[in-house]
Amino acid sequence: MKDNFTHLQAAHCENGVITKLLRLAGHDYMTEPLAFGIGSGLFYLHIPFFKFNGGPAITFRTAPGSIFKRTCKSLRIEIASKRFRSEQNAEEYLDFLLSQNHVVGCQVGVFNLKYFPPEYRFHFNAHNLIVYGKADNTYLISDPIMDRVTTLSSEELNKVRFAKGFLAPRGHLYYVTKTIPVSEELIRKAIIKGIKRTTSDMLHIPGNVGGVRGILYTSRQVRKWREKLGVRTTGHYLGQIIRMQEEIGTGGGGFRFIYAAFLEEASKYCKNDELLKISDMFTQSGDLWRENAVNMAGILRGRSTEQSDFDHIADILIEIHQIEKKAFTDLSNLRLK
Repeated sequence: MKDNFTHLQAAHCENGVITKLLRLAGHDYMTEPLAFGIGSGLFYLHIPFFKFNGGPAITFRTAPGSIFKRTCKSLRIEIASKRFRSEQNAEEYLDFLLSQNHVVGCQVGVFNLKYFPPEYRFHFNAHNLIVYGKADNTYLISDPIMDRVTTLSSEELNKVRFAKGFLAPRGHLYYVTKTIPVSEELIRKAIIKGIKRTTSDMLHIPGNVGGVRGILYTSRQVRKWREKLGVRTTGHYLGQIIRMQEEIGTGGGGFRFIYAAFLEEASKYCKNDELLKISDMFTQSGDLWRENAVNMAGILRGRSTEQSDFDHIADILIEIHQIEKKAFTDLSNLRLK
């Protein structure tokens, strides 16, 4: 495998790993948008009273690993995953899988990934990469967000596989064990299932901090932060949102663009042009998420510090909420067969 492995670059690590693993298993139709949409990767949650890296805990995606499990389950692809208590057992099991010509996905922490630029190394333990071979004491690594393959020594890989803290991976690895040919009809059913699950998550999750209502919650918080916390702390909080949105797996804007691409592909499988109109809404939403990241950066860097600047960010979040509420409502009302 290591001699003929072809690297696949992707916008999001887990989507990229899924796409590559499934293509290697014979599923040539698989794309990053399909993996993301079938696996219902799009989500939003602002967790009150919990801090992550000293800032607000906001997630733009479902739990790590869920996209892979959901996609494979919907397509009747059998997979295995395993966590470990010891680095030695984890390394031995990975080496065994590689000796059996498996290509393996691994969850790791990014802080000690030597090939990451220093500014991108922070304590985040839900990154995903592929291990496709081993030569002596060196593992061959295909990280979907990088433009080429790389390597890690046994010590370096063990360190990131057993990173400490929130979402500690504990040596988590996963791989495809058995697959069957997938018909276009099964793909279509998987797409519909993924759409229904995502619309339910975004429209009907209980409470006011998740789904589209969670975006409104964040808007209200941003509007109050300047007076409550001061410009400096609020700048740090907004910097945390930027990181969660734009640097940890493409987050806000990037995920909307991927989901828009998913709906374009879904329109072909489902033969429904209404999906193209809804796709345009997610592109519009993605543009606004990206625009707001620039606005937040202005406050973080001290260029924009008036209350009106905070209100502008909050107002755009309200606009995003309105667009996404309509988009998901329209999706939920479609009669897809």
